[in-house]
Amino acid sequence: MGIDEPRTTLIASLLVAACLGAGGGAAVYAAFATGGDTKTVVRQVTVNSGETVASTAPLSVNAIYQRSYKGVVSIVFSSTQSGQFPFGSQQRKAQGSGFVYDANGNIVTNQHVVDGAQSISVKFWNGKTYKATLVGTDPSTDLAVIHVDAPSSQLHPLTVADSTKVAVGDGAVAIGSPFGLAETVTSGIVSALHRETTSPNGFAIKDSIQTDAAINHGNSGGPLLNTAGHVIGVTSQIESDSGGNDGVGFAIPSSTVRSIVSQLISTGKALHAYLGVQLDSTSTVAGAKIASVHGNTPAAKAGLRAGDVVTQVDGTKIDSADALQSAIDAKQPGDTVSLTFKRNGETQVVQIKLASRPS
Repeated sequence: MGIDEPRTTLIASLLVAACLGAGGGAAVYAAFATGGDTKTVVRQVTVNSGETVASTAPLSVNAIYQRSYKGVVSIVFSSTQSGQFPFGSQQRKAQGSGFVYDANGNIVTNQHVVDGAQSISVKFWNGKTYKATLVGTDPSTDLAVIHVDAPSSQLHPLTVADSTKVAVGDGAVAIGSPFGLAETVTSGIVSALHRETTSPNGFAIKDSIQTDAAINHGNSGGPLLNTAGHVIGVTSQIESDSGGNDGVGFAIPSSTVRSIVSQLISTGKALHAYLGVQLDSTSTVAGAKIASVHGNTPAAKAGLRAGDVVTQVDGTKIDSADALQSAIDAKQPGDTVSLTFKRNGETQVVQIKLASRPS
């Protein structure tokens, strides 16, 4: 991606406090992303069209807000970053958004919002603030769960909808804390479906929802809602030349949220099956062409090579790189799959025991 092309960045806000031992200074908000200049390739994935949402009358933006805002929270975490003389250590505070997932006090946000957190605070709609503990994170999907011991009267869980029923053109409403401005609501539509974005650890996040609802730094982890006021995604990235909202934002789909969050609450971690290949997404051959094989992985141990074209997994036809990824994503670490591939025109079959995706 050239330097003049749009870039996609994570959208937590970073508040850099004065260096420890130095005089106080004005707080500065900036993009919080690895390296400060993270670039993410966003791809359109060809799949069947999404189904139309049930034919209930859409709520107004105000009605959606009134139904949902008590379930949206602001999240602030702090960490200490060591430095060299004369600055010494720096206290960093990052701010993002989240939403109440259940009546037990579990709150969903982005992994990049709480990454490296030493302390986490959650501020509710009425200004009450509670210390939070980290339940679990999944950098592969950029999702995290934190927990607060708050009274039930403070907890207003949002309903999580089925994102597979979202259609392009449906209304979309985002609520969050851009630049620390809590309870900010913006609205737009679902601009596109099945976008593929990149997670903080470099793996693909499939079926991301694109929206033109204004999303800025600090919206990370907040809900994207449909016109019934139900969560269809977690806002996580924007594509922008300027670093601000250019009308192209992305949300992790609620179908992914349901799957990953249930694992995080249950065990503190989420597991993903891992084959260990890099695929050629530009290939025009029928199947999934392998561009490279990572060392000491299930694919390497099975003897797969660059140039091999995978055509079946457990007897199911594979006609693209995305189809192979989906087939592996549907498995669990430790599962053994029968993989059919072509090499130099010859069809071969291998049995591969899948591993767990590295962090």
